[in-house]
Amino acid sequence: MSGGAVVVAVAYAAVAMVALRLALSYKSAIYAARRLWRWADEWAQAYQYHEVPRHSPDGSGGENPLFRKAASYVSSLPSLEDADAASVLLLSPSPSSSPARTNGGISLHLGPGHTARDSFLGARLSWTCRGEALVLRVRRHDRTRVLRPYLQHVESVADEIELRRRELRLFANAGVDGRWTSAPFTHPATLDTVAMDPDLKSRVQSDLESFLKGRAYYHRLGRVWRRSYLLYGPSGTGKSTFAAAMARFLGYDVYDIDLSRAGDLRDLLLRTTPRSLILVEDLDRFLLAGGGEATARVVNFMDGVASCCGEERVMVFTMRGGKEGIEAAVMRPGRLDVHIQFTMCDFEAFKAMASSYLGLKDHKLYPQVEEGFHAAGDKRISPAELGEIMLANRSSPSRALRNVITKLHRVSSAGAATAEAAARPPPHRRNTSWSGEEKAADGGEEAAACGVFVKDAPMREIKKLYGLIKIRSRKEGSGGGGGGMVPLHAGEDDTER
Repeated sequence: MSGGAVVVAVAYAAVAMVALRLALSYKSAIYAARRLWRWADEWAQAYQYHEVPRHSPDGSGGENPLFRKAASYVSSLPSLEDADAASVLLLSPSPSSSPARTNGGISLHLGPGHTARDSFLGARLSWTCRGEALVLRVRRHDRTRVLRPYLQHVESVADEIELRRRELRLFANAGVDGRWTSAPFTHPATLDTVAMDPDLKSRVQSDLESFLKGRAYYHRLGRVWRRSYLLYGPSGTGKSTFAAAMARFLGYDVYDIDLSRAGDLRDLLLRTTPRSLILVEDLDRFLLAGGGEATARVVNFMDGVASCCGEERVMVFTMRGGKEGIEAAVMRPGRLDVHIQFTMCDFEAFKAMASSYLGLKDHKLYPQVEEGFHAAGDKRISPAELGEIMLANRSSPSRALRNVITKLHRVSSAGAATAEAAARPPPHRRNTSWSGEEKAADGGEEAAACGVFVKDAPMREIKKLYGLIKIRSRKEGSGGGGGGMVPLHAGEDDTER
């Protein structure tokens, strides 16, 4: 075979192999076509390049603030995950930062010479890392339309990212002079760990997410970008914990206002910052104790002119009782937008807590626990009591469940005894002055009704009966005189009498 024929054969073989490769790898063919189209598009279009250096060009050696913001923005681009190469960094968020905002502590950054693409207002842009600078590329005919708004968008998104990664703070009013004192907010509660109805929790979380994204919507309506929540229910049902979980989810600082120590509420509100959760606890006690003046102060605090001097705030009010007795002017939407009732634990909440505290999805004692909750009825255990039982017995889930069953039985027995005592008519007594033994016996019954068992109640009854027999025998021995004194014998005391 001649040399020319060999060359032709080799060429045909190479073409065949390339064709076979493309046929076998459809995705590779698509990728190659896109790269070819991108190269042709870049060759045909005129682009303008804008460099953002790491260091300020004035020679001071300081970092360019825009570079830091541009780097934060580029690291948040979804297209960075599809880039040819990227640097992977492990962030070290503060303990108080919102877990929903830290992206698991992993951050992607552009590697040297690599590119990430973006789009804004219909224009296609890209960022390239070149040494100590980030280079923005934009088509020349889009430059006038999108460059300045795009850079403002980059700065806004970067500011939001930095705020979400910062350390959260807890503020408390120190006195009537309007001063705030602060400390790091390190409460570990999250919406995932809060034990409550899953559907209710999902609705609250969706409402908070809609609020976070609703700046333009609120402005279009002419309303202040603010949301208010009322958390009400008995003590120990998790209201304060849920407020802390809301703050961590939002990534907001917490301003805890003590109404009993607050002077000018409007001045306190003006001293708060945007992106904050303002917490007011025991609202019902303050209103009921203060009367109409307290109600007027709270109403002005909720939606007065001063409350409009800051945006992106969430106001959370808690009440230990129900909404009965509170004026309708306080409870209306606009002042209290979302009402969330916290109740004592039922079986569904118990299972959620058992999953968090004990790692249980199911257990052979669950039917007994469910029966205990049904027997207890309205007299159920608070989440705080239930959590303490599980925490104290976390090394033995079976022992924890048995203690829960015992507690439920005590609660149901106490409820039944209280109902029976309330239904029983009061006994008729000829003498309203009770002896010490009678008081002790009645006190023992009352303690037993409250879940405290008194073991020596039968002995007290025996002593009382024995004392009555001795008194009667002494009277008969003295001839039944009506005015004689009964002498005390050696070894006898007042109890035996």
